[in-house]
Amino acid sequence: MMMRRWGIVVAAGLFLLGLMSPGSAQSVRVLGDFRDWSAYSANDGSGVICFATTLPKSVEPTPQGYGEARIYLTNRTAQGIKNEFNLIAGYEFAPDSVAIAKVGGKEYRLFTQRDSAWLEDEGETESFAAHLRSGSALSIEGTSSLGVKIVQTFSLSGATASSRSINSAC
Repeated sequence: MMMRRWGIVVAAGLFLLGLMSPGSAQSVRVLGDFRDWSAYSANDGSGVICFATTLPKSVEPTPQGYGEARIYLTNRTAQGIKNEFNLIAGYEFAPDSVAIAKVGGKEYRLFTQRDSAWLEDEGETESFAAHLRSGSALSIEGTSSLGVKIVQTFSLSGATASSRSINSAC
């Protein structure tokens, strides 16, 4: 499971680099911008990948060395993956720590590795995705490698439309 998750992080990173590279941008299709969210599709060589993404609205406190943070909701048709959640935190998590995602009155535990996090229980994927679509905000509490508690807040305005867009495309 860890290798699959790490592979997804690498694929997402390469995909985002492709968004910025003019030569690679031809394979990326913007599905739309939906308020605070955007949706994309591409072919990564193994099949069509579609993902919805957004940046945090707030980060408290801003960790030392903070980089770009982003959350993703991803569909990978070739692997039969739908609504997989991933966070790129923009800072390194404390080793062996758990982050907590709060949305729609429910808390979800997130497995962390380096600067990334995923749902600890993959069986909660559909419930979590439904809460993203019906909620107004998502907060994620994590502990940095320096032991500082960081809270990132993401708007869910546009999450439903971007989710529909990636579900239609993938």
